[in-house]
Amino acid sequence: MEPAAAPIPPRHPLAELVAVRHGESTANVLFATARRGGPVVIPPEPRDADVPLTEAGRAQSFALGRWLAALAPGRRPELVLSSPYLRARRTWSLMAEAAGGGWPAPLVDERLRDREMGAFGLLPEAVIRDRAPEEAERRARLGDWHYRPPGGESLADVVLRVRDLIAELAGAAAGRRVLLVAHDAVVAAVRQVAAGLGAPPPVDEEPVPNASISRWVGDGGRLRLVEYGATDHLPAV
Repeated sequence: MEPAAAPIPPRHPLAELVAVRHGESTANVLFATARRGGPVVIPPEPRDADVPLTEAGRAQSFALGRWLAALAPGRRPELVLSSPYLRARRTWSLMAEAAGGGWPAPLVDERLRDREMGAFGLLPEAVIRDRAPEEAERRARLGDWHYRPPGGESLADVVLRVRDLIAELAGAAAGRRVLLVAHDAVVAAVRQVAAGLGAPPPVDEEPVPNASISRWVGDGGRLRLVEYGATDHLPAV
């Protein structure tokens, strides 16, 4: 097989792009407990969009706010975009509160929502294996990047809508510093888009941590990744 050509990064005029994953949510805790062999509990919220932050997630959001407040004036975001989901909107509101006044009101954009899991929304993996073993097997065989649950999205699908958003920012926010507050799938999608045409998809990659910071710096024509999933700003657990 011929070796693949190097990816071609897209031209993009943003000065800086920062993507923050929301703080820890109650569903994050329930899913992690189930993966460790603990009780399998389905989150009680009727919609994924309604899942709230935990107390730890609120503390993480305040830590993000302190990071924000410490930025030099030339590094502060001029435009904030948020996922419509409660956990992301709440993360930004707590960040802004901890950072003090003067921050831009967020624009809420549907393209920053979490990955849609369709029929399996808010179901832990153990429940999916029990209720739909053939789908659990198909997911394991295809990998998350390509697996599309019934009525839902693959991670490759998330890239398509995130690419559309990033392309729109090129015209609407050229030369500006932009902060996105969203989800692990969205952060991974931003990295894939910024990597460029022909970039291979990641394989067996863990989600970026809650309340982590990923950052791309613009040089007038390209966005260069300088940190991904950084958590140095968070208090030690």
